[in-house]
Amino acid sequence: MITLKDVTWGIEIECVGQTRETVARAIQSVVGGEVVHVGTPAVYDPWEIRETSTNRVWRVVADSSLTNVSADRRTEVVSPILGYDDIPLLQDIVRAVRKAGSRCDEKTGIHLHLSHPDVTPKALANLAKMVYKQEELIYAALGVSQERMARYCRPINPVFIERITKNPPRSFDALNRQWFGKFTPNPQRYGPERYCILNYTAFFYRGAVEIRAYAGSLHAGKVKAAILFSLALFAKAMNAHGTSARKRKYDPASAKYDMRVFLLGLGMIGDDTRTARKHLLALMPGDSAFKYGASQRPKKRAEKKIEETSGVGAETLRPSC
Repeated sequence: MITLKDVTWGIEIECVGQTRETVARAIQSVVGGEVVHVGTPAVYDPWEIRETSTNRVWRVVADSSLTNVSADRRTEVVSPILGYDDIPLLQDIVRAVRKAGSRCDEKTGIHLHLSHPDVTPKALANLAKMVYKQEELIYAALGVSQERMARYCRPINPVFIERITKNPPRSFDALNRQWFGKFTPNPQRYGPERYCILNYTAFFYRGAVEIRAYAGSLHAGKVKAAILFSLALFAKAMNAHGTSARKRKYDPASAKYDMRVFLLGLGMIGDDTRTARKHLLALMPGDSAFKYGASQRPKKRAEKKIEETSGVGAETLRPSC
């Protein structure tokens, strides 16, 4: 049984407002090590923070999509490969970058990269169907804007879902054909298929699935929530024998309840994920405890009182002799 603690991950956090050098030195204040201005390729103007104790490398690069600010203030923080135990470290980095003067705007996003040595084509098909089924709920919970949904975080192509449902992939080559429409052994890193809520181009390019659903944030708790949600999705997909791709219609009347049930089904139960659940439910309308909302609770109590006073149901309360 795979748990979310077994999944390895990496993160890209887009932010604006400070120079790449300032952001790099903020990261250094947390992880230590050496800051190096690599500088090439010039389009990325990369800075590296090289940890001394682990030899891991954090990168701070330019991001041309962040057009609301001048070119020297467009920043993307790129982590090395991390594990569950590194989440507190990442949160400290987020706090340091924010304290240094960086911020997020409507153009920024967060991307999570997920992998596990035992991942299978079946697991990746499960993941795609799970996300496709709950897509509207996920978009609403994460507050994905219409602009991001149309450009950088598009819905999963239903043709891809149809392919993996009718012909479950038994090999990664088969999954590759289903994703690209033809076998593409050497995909372009920035091909058009990548701009999807779930990016499998990244898997065929570098061996890790990318989830692109998250809006930019330098709130440490919200970033942790995004990480835990992604890890839980991936672990659930690896453990599932199969999953349905039938679309669930978004219902604002029960959205918060539906999302809570979804999170619990992913294994996000208990104190370890309590704050994450809170953040992931914050934007949802409705009541998390009652499918039809708090407004019906008084009605149900009133109906019960009428039954008690009118004697309805009294037969069921009488002891048998």
